[in-house]
Amino acid sequence: MKPDDSQTPSEGPGSESPPPANFLKVLGAVFSSFFGVRKRSAGERDEVSIKLHHVIIAGLLGAAMLVAAVATLVAFITRHA
Repeated sequence: MKPDDSQTPSEGPGSESPPPANFLKVLGAVFSSFFGVRKRSAGERDEVSIKLHHVIIAGLLGAAMLVAAVATLVAFITRHA
């Protein structure tokens, strides 16, 4: 029988897990996924280095920034109309 070649990188002998992503990398991953411009390879790489609670925090922060930007734009337009 042929050995199974579908091992993840953490299961292979002598392989190390990637270093955890810093917060700027998490923000970049979340904001690029907001616009739908993520490459599959980048997503798979980030999948093992980004923690779920970091993604949730960055997503909430991004959503709050989007709401604040839209509210500011609406207030600016209605004030000068």
